[in-house]
Amino acid sequence: QVQLVESGGGLVQAGGSLRLSCVASGRTVSSAGMGWFRQAPGKEREFVAAIKRSGGRTSYADSAKGRFTISRDNAENTVYLQMNSLKPEDSAVYYCAAYSGSYYYPASRIQEYDYWGQGTQVTVSS
Repeated sequence: QVQLVESGGGLVQAGGSLRLSCVASGRTVSSAGMGWFRQAPGKEREFVAAIKRSGGRTSYADSAKGRFTISRDNAENTVYLQMNSLKPEDSAVYYCAAYSGSYYYPASRIQEYDYWGQGTQVTVSS
């Protein structure tokens, strides 16, 4: 089992920045990659960004490209999501997730992920 705990969410004005963190514990060696998803009220959970454990290859949703950066510290079992130029439409609960499958590209589909955190709220005011 892998446990994931997110932090770093909060309230920020449009144009501002936030850095989300996700610490993994447990059988972290079984995690091939980690990602961030988000879910706004009344909407489905959607992919934001992902990173492979080995090699560091990254993948981003179109909405995140150029504004968000995912990174990881394998020694600390931590993945980060730096979010810049935030917009009100970025408001959502952000979830950290981990997967154990073997994929050439970082996994971007919900069903590919095995473990999920509880989420952290991000609110961007206009």
